[in-house]
Amino acid sequence: MKHGFTLLLLALAAGAATAAPEEIQVYMNEMNKPGEFGLDVHANYVLSGSRELDYTGAQLSRHALRVTPEFSYGLTDSLELGAYILGARDAAGRYDIGGEKLRLKFIPSAPDSPLFYGANLELGRVDHRFDDNPWNGELKGILGYKGARWTAALNVNVDFKVSGPVPAPTTVELATKLGYAISDGTQLGIESYNELGQASRLGHPGRQAHTTYAVLDTSVKGWDLNLGIGRGNQLASDRWVLKAIIGVPFN
Repeated sequence: MKHGFTLLLLALAAGAATAAPEEIQVYMNEMNKPGEFGLDVHANYVLSGSRELDYTGAQLSRHALRVTPEFSYGLTDSLELGAYILGARDAAGRYDIGGEKLRLKFIPSAPDSPLFYGANLELGRVDHRFDDNPWNGELKGILGYKGARWTAALNVNVDFKVSGPVPAPTTVELATKLGYAISDGTQLGIESYNELGQASRLGHPGRQAHTTYAVLDTSVKGWDLNLGIGRGNQLASDRWVLKAIIGVPFN
């Protein structure tokens, strides 16, 4: 996805909020060409959610905004390197950096192939207010289809602790996307993010976080835009969330 700061502010300027993950995205087969740079800006703003801390020292999610620039560089036709800077604004209006992450994305299928598959590996450090453990990782499996009108994709995300003082099990999440092109360059769709729990004992879906987004994907004068509004299950998710991904054109 590729977008800009003005659209970001317009999309997110309203109401109270809580801190959602630094990026809310279903990975597809978009890749920079070898030697090509890219910049995406991820943002999310929770309109209604929990007012309780997940653990001692965590940032209260209510009234917080996450803004995460993602820089990318094409290494080969099938490999792309990325880096995230995790920015956050708290309830008092203070904005600072909450960590950094690196990623390596692998998509071996041809760019024009309707079927695609691949993987993405992320490793990074985050402040204590975002996680009990400072170093964590995620391995993401990617599978999808892009047709003339319909787009469908599935990500299987395995999150794991790399280093830190608190025991943390490996967990699994499924993220899906289904979209329909209503015109050239504009698509309406549904994205769903579903935690499955610990990898060693999946289950209890009613106790896990599930959020479904209505999304718009389009392009405005070269700026790629993904906007969505999501509703979570009441017990384990933020209730209403706005999200945006803005792709900044370099040409």
